[in-house]
Amino acid sequence: MIQLTKHFYLSEFIRSGVAQAHSIGNTPSLEVVSNLQYLCQQVLEPLRLWADCPIVINSGYRCPELNRLVGGVPSSQHQTGEAADIRLPDKATGQRYAEFILENCRFDQLLFERTSSGTCWLHVSCKRKGNRQMFRPNVKV
Repeated sequence: MIQLTKHFYLSEFIRSGVAQAHSIGNTPSLEVVSNLQYLCQQVLEPLRLWADCPIVINSGYRCPELNRLVGGVPSSQHQTGEAADIRLPDKATGQRYAEFILENCRFDQLLFERTSSGTCWLHVSCKRKGNRQMFRPNVKV
């Protein structure tokens, strides 16, 4: 079991029901693992410590085949290990998490995403260089 930071493990970022159902090996390269670790160090671990509760990852790394199957954009940062989608129990929690990240973390994109049925999550990405601090509070997918 590869530990990325105190509270996050690689397994959380590579598990995928879609990958399992389609027999896709969603195994990241060492560079991707390094990027995931950086994302955890810069954003997810500080969020976890502040929230004082587990942060659940819905989607982390996606190999190109998996990314296509789930409808990810071709340039998705999930493919490079620079992005994760955080499961939210409710909208209010998402707003608190977003405020913390905005005020305390280096990030590239922070998107508050939701489906027409009301399911919502936070997409957050972080690069080693050139982070844009771009926040979009209401993205329908």
